[in-house]
Amino acid sequence: MPTVHVNGLDIYFERAGEGPPLLFISGTGGDLRNKPNQFDGPLARAFDLVSHDQRGLGRSGKPDRPYSMADYADDAAGLMAHLGWDQAHVVGVSFGGMVAQELALRHPARIDRLVLACTSPGGAGGASYPFHEIEHLTGEARAKHLIPISDSRRDAAWATANPETYAQLVALGSADPFAEEPGRRQGAHRQLEARKDHDTWDRLGDIAAPTLIAAGRYDGVALPETQEKMAVRIPGATLGFFEGGHLFMLQDRAAVPAMVEFLSG
Repeated sequence: MPTVHVNGLDIYFERAGEGPPLLFISGTGGDLRNKPNQFDGPLARAFDLVSHDQRGLGRSGKPDRPYSMADYADDAAGLMAHLGWDQAHVVGVSFGGMVAQELALRHPARIDRLVLACTSPGGAGGASYPFHEIEHLTGEARAKHLIPISDSRRDAAWATANPETYAQLVALGSADPFAEEPGRRQGAHRQLEARKDHDTWDRLGDIAAPTLIAAGRYDGVALPETQEKMAVRIPGATLGFFEGGHLFMLQDRAAVPAMVEFLSG
């Protein structure tokens, strides 16, 4: 099992593909055992793709102590150092985009080109949806709560008009095959603690890497207006909106190829 000892814990990672190095940083609750994932799309065909289970998640270490966004960024930098990557492209999705912001600020020389997908800077720039406030919701209750937030088009009227699709989304959002693993709940909780304190807004102007901000037009987690604010704040950033909500990378077939094109530029 490929692991690296970084910052006092073991980080599990996977690697596939050939080409320029690319680190993919996944979102809240990300676990590489959940399939399909980032290795099943265009990124693994265009790059030497590496992704990891972040601290508290999946097969990585789950120390029961407070985590910070700086910890997550330093974990990513440590993994890159282990791989011998002095510099690489980085794609950060949702929570992973928050980590990628910290990585770009704390370790600027390690990033070639940067994609921030469906994410937020926090602070005065706007935070993503406060998942820590619904931590008590599980299973179907959580899934039903988040469906119209993840994609604002999927309101109650839409659910009534599309019962089969709605039922599929509820089932998908309810599934957590690893819920009872030791440390699973505490690790997820520690991630949410760190996430709620994320704030890079006043430092975004220091991001030097060429940056693409990619977002869904109907995302109620990382709001479209927040993406516009980030695009103004990050020097030279490109902003791209796609047809979809928080999962626009799955909903709009043009999204990931647009990222590949940007990273290959």
